[in-house]
Amino acid sequence: MTQSFNAFVVDKDESGFSAGVKRVALADLPAGDVTVRVHYSSVNYKDGLASVPGSPVVTSYPMVPGIDLAGIVAESSDPRFKVGQEVLAIGRALGTGHFGGYAEYARLPGDWLEPLPPGLTMKEAMALGTAGFTAGLAIQRLEENGLKPGQGRVLVSGASGGVGSTAINMLAGLGYDVSASTGKADEHGYLRDLGATEILSREEVSAKPDSYMNEERWAGGVDPVGGDTLAYMLRSTRYGGSVSNCGMTGGMVVNTTVAPFILRGVNLLGIDSVNCPADVRAKLWLRLGTDLKPRYLTESISHEITLDSIQTAVASILAGAVKGRTIVRI
Repeated sequence: MTQSFNAFVVDKDESGFSAGVKRVALADLPAGDVTVRVHYSSVNYKDGLASVPGSPVVTSYPMVPGIDLAGIVAESSDPRFKVGQEVLAIGRALGTGHFGGYAEYARLPGDWLEPLPPGLTMKEAMALGTAGFTAGLAIQRLEENGLKPGQGRVLVSGASGGVGSTAINMLAGLGYDVSASTGKADEHGYLRDLGATEILSREEVSAKPDSYMNEERWAGGVDPVGGDTLAYMLRSTRYGGSVSNCGMTGGMVVNTTVAPFILRGVNLLGIDSVNCPADVRAKLWLRLGTDLKPRYLTESISHEITLDSIQTAVASILAGAVKGRTIVRI
């Protein structure tokens, strides 16, 4: 292994905040059982938050963002992982409290790693990344709570984003009737190509209610938005249906009532991909390489960039100007 390598580093000290590609010494990597030669990472909303001054997610500086990575084991003291093995990691403290995927090398605890599952290349795994894993986990939780194809329409909010677009493609592949909500009128064709058969405007799913309950419309929902959109989904979900919430791009505060829960038995399912238990994580990655693998996974990659373009990419995702997935080729 080389003794120094390129990484996208954010730093903050008495002189101010900085972000850019720098040379990093191998000896400066944090402690861990496995050193990985990173081949791919991806751009998520959380990576955008990690890359700005006053970041609400970074716990120490300097930091290498990148909450996802896929690569090949270069060195290992963990018997579960061998030199030359293809692996991936998402979530945990990657990119916020522990150097992440925006670097040629990463060192991390073996418990944070997964063997690359059958059915996925490293590039495909990062086309999924945290966004795809979160979408898959949201769908799996809906299924565990009784959702099946043929029961009615499933609504996906924030549909043109990473989680939303991947969830549409997964649900359609499983045989569900999928509705999508978006604030981007020019993305309707893209969402239909992914499998959505009905498109709702952002205004329709975030309007202030005129009653405690709406007409029963959805068998279930995947919501990466939160805020007023989540409130709408709860009050318009059918009796016994569930909504998986996995994000807050529309706000953390949800103004709702107990009516959907006590009058219709609606379930609100919280989705956490960061600290997801190991057994659930392993099971889901196997599904992501088989029945949950999006039909148009490679086509969902709207941009493939290098380390030099990360600063532009994270600014775009924070501005809501990105559709699909952005892959970082290290």
